[in-house]
Amino acid sequence: MTNTNAIEGGAELLRRHALFHKINDAALERFLNVLKVEKYQSGDAIIREGETGNRLYMISSGRVVIEKKVFNKEAITSERIAVLQKGETFGEMELVDTQPRSATVRALEDTTCLSLSSEDLHYATEDDVMTFSQVVMNLAREISLRLRNTDVWLAGSLFSIRQRD
Repeated sequence: MTNTNAIEGGAELLRRHALFHKINDAALERFLNVLKVEKYQSGDAIIREGETGNRLYMISSGRVVIEKKVFNKEAITSERIAVLQKGETFGEMELVDTQPRSATVRALEDTTCLSLSSEDLHYATEDDVMTFSQVVMNLAREISLRLRNTDVWLAGSLFSIRQRD
């Protein structure tokens, strides 16, 4: 991983991201001052299941795979849960709770992410309750969307298992 400071696309890039929906220009500039640009090479683990962390990541280029450990009678394996690409976010739960990471995220190709810690979020919004509230609401929408998608996947999986039995 490599850190740099310049965010290509600046406020316009953030404006297109769901996390910053309805955020004004002044607040976007504050976020630009705290976001970190992180570059990963293909195969790099960005986050690891079971580790603690406090950053969420927004993919600005490249693709990542989300992998989850699966325990069965014979071994522990990793299963691919999803592939995310430019414009998508991962690690959202870390801004909400302090539990260990629920999955591993690995770069499928050279990938650039913008990352935001909970401290960065508070710093960028400490005097702006409206912006903080809007970002938290946007974050809740992203987590809700993931939960809905997981519910659909889980229901489909259970249905297919019952069909086989």
